[in-house]
Amino acid sequence: MAKGHMLPLLHFATALSAAQHGMSRRRRRLRVTLVTTPGNVAFARSRLPASVDLVALPFPSFPPLPAGVESTDALPCPSLHLTFMHATGLLRAPFAEFLASLHSPPLALVSDFFLGFTRRVAADAGVRRVVFNGMSCFASAICKALAASPPASGFEPGAMIQVPGMPEHVVVRAEEVPDGVTKRADPDNPFTRFFMDEIGDSDVRSWGVLSNSFAALDEAYVPALESFYEAGARAWLVGPLFLAAAGGGGGDMPDGEKEQDPEGCLSWLDERAAAQPGSVVYVSFGTQAHITDAQLDELVHGLLQSGHPFLWAVRSDTWSPPVDVGPNGRIVRGWVPQRSVLAHQAVGGFVSHCGWNSVMESLAAGKPMLAWPMIAEQHLNARHVANIIGVGVRIALKAGADVVASTEVEEKVRELMDAECKAAKQMRERAAWAQQAARSAVSHGGTSAMALQKLVEELQETYDDDVGKGANGV
Repeated sequence: MAKGHMLPLLHFATALSAAQHGMSRRRRRLRVTLVTTPGNVAFARSRLPASVDLVALPFPSFPPLPAGVESTDALPCPSLHLTFMHATGLLRAPFAEFLASLHSPPLALVSDFFLGFTRRVAADAGVRRVVFNGMSCFASAICKALAASPPASGFEPGAMIQVPGMPEHVVVRAEEVPDGVTKRADPDNPFTRFFMDEIGDSDVRSWGVLSNSFAALDEAYVPALESFYEAGARAWLVGPLFLAAAGGGGGDMPDGEKEQDPEGCLSWLDERAAAQPGSVVYVSFGTQAHITDAQLDELVHGLLQSGHPFLWAVRSDTWSPPVDVGPNGRIVRGWVPQRSVLAHQAVGGFVSHCGWNSVMESLAAGKPMLAWPMIAEQHLNARHVANIIGVGVRIALKAGADVVASTEVEEKVRELMDAECKAAKQMRERAAWAQQAARSAVSHGGTSAMALQKLVEELQETYDDDVGKGANGV
């Protein structure tokens, strides 16, 4: 229950609800239900069509977690993150009661990777579970491969690692591998203990894995990913899910997510587009990573020195810019309609932490990225974006340095944005290709649209054999 995990699943529920219109007439009509907790109902309901039902299970009391904190963005401090994850595990009993209350087993359960208990509850109820982990097939396969077969020399800084089971071109730097993989063997690490005790093998024992990606980006890494699951399990590439939820490649967002722009970002961009289309660099590092004031100072200086207008979503409530950003700099602290910002003709590039949702949104908008990863698998996403797909440039993260200097920011923003730069032209060409590929994937007959259809049809065809009679929903 983090917004970056919830949103794609809400989009999946929306796409699933709409997808039945393209299904064979002999297939049974789907009923889609989203299970959440009271504190997340309003967020979910505003982003779902009326055809999707909502069920709210009571969120458990788990001191020292404050009452009412039911998603990670509401945590008062990062140190409570592990406490929050343990609290979600206490939803096992009410979830089991909910499944037992149904008059027949559902067609399938789709649940987040971190909610490992749901697979065990589903198995006890005779329900197949499809797992969603929010990562690309590329990053997921690398993490699983290196967790199963770590390099003999360990993860020494600077070492280049050929990933077992992956195509030959996939070589990663040791520093790019998430801590959850490199520290997996440490039994004293509390996150390691959580993964072992609460998640265990629930992921790989699932009926299938749902991926918010599409074949043109990730198809080459599917065999490696599927090799870690039980025989017969498949990876279903059905993204970009926010485009699928919008009804295919022609729309930008689901009806429930129409514009909220309290900061006036789009009108500000309209003014820049009239003067010079593609001139604005958009900057956002998501909601999870903490960035120091010293780094924010260097970043604002670097943006100003680059000479390019910028729109920057800052998540800090305490930092104030040490300089006047002038009329061509816009710093906002409230809600930013990111997909509409990225799609705006004024925006020419995206300085991003490379969370996978942001990568999908940038590619679907046809905008190249300055990859500045922070946590988790974002470093692998940065390699995927810049070194493999070719739609971005990477910030230089020097070993032992806590802060990226303004000169580095200036240089890389120029490389991203300067229209006459050969590298920038190549990135824009690749970004335009990615945009077309993303929209084609979710359009009628596209790879993601067909995968969604086949997923449902295969579940329905095997329901009587695998589960029982009378499925009426998902």
